[in-house]
Amino acid sequence: MGAEKVLTIPEAAQRDKASFEVLRVWIADQGQHVSIRSGAWEDPFAWGIVLADLARHIVLAHQLQNKDTDPEAFLNRLLEGFEAEIVNPTDEPEGEVTQ
Repeated sequence: MGAEKVLTIPEAAQRDKASFEVLRVWIADQGQHVSIRSGAWEDPFAWGIVLADLARHIVLAHQLQNKDTDPEAFLNRLLEGFEAEIVNPTDEPEGEVTQ
């Protein structure tokens, strides 16, 4: 992992004055910490699309760095982890609305 703690903002997000951030995930104190723009969409279906697209972006990023990656096997393993955590959570979300 590089020295940078903050990821680069995509060019399209910098260019588009109507763009907005919906999710930020950090690993800190040996746990996951998130900021979410919870009111971005009323229909939870839209969040499902975001999660599916995010999974595919994760697969692509891994494949670009590891040429021998089988994208289908990688995605299936990712989905196994997702399902395992949904069915039997290792922790419970907590937090507050700050805005």
